[in-house]
Amino acid sequence: MDHLWIPTVAGLLVMLASLASVELGISVALIEISLGVVAGNFLGLQSPPWMDFLASFGSIVLTFLAGAEVDPEVMRAKLQESLLIGGLSFAAPFFGTWLVCGWGLGWSLPAAQIAGVALSTTSLAVVYAVLVETG
Repeated sequence: MDHLWIPTVAGLLVMLASLASVELGISVALIEISLGVVAGNFLGLQSPPWMDFLASFGSIVLTFLAGAEVDPEVMRAKLQESLLIGGLSFAAPFFGTWLVCGWGLGWSLPAAQIAGVALSTTSLAVVYAVLVETG
């Protein structure tokens, strides 16, 4: 019965995130990420291997869906806006994390760059989820 504790708590957090999203008018993806950080750091919730697999699979599906929804005509018509949103949603978290980890926390250059890439790709997924959710 102990192995059911983690999926139950995760499911309750997802339900809480969706309820909070409706009440607060904030994207559910942002609330889910925030609750996941709290659950992992303060509640000691550690994901089992099957949950890690589902998360990896979901990120691949999300990337595919983002690419499948690209309309080439709209991209050509709004090239500057598209490049600005895409570039800033990658560059701002990348360079911000790189600077904080490199100079603020004293990490080595490769470690700070890896952290920057990890957080910038996460921000792209969040931007996509928010844009899809809000239209």
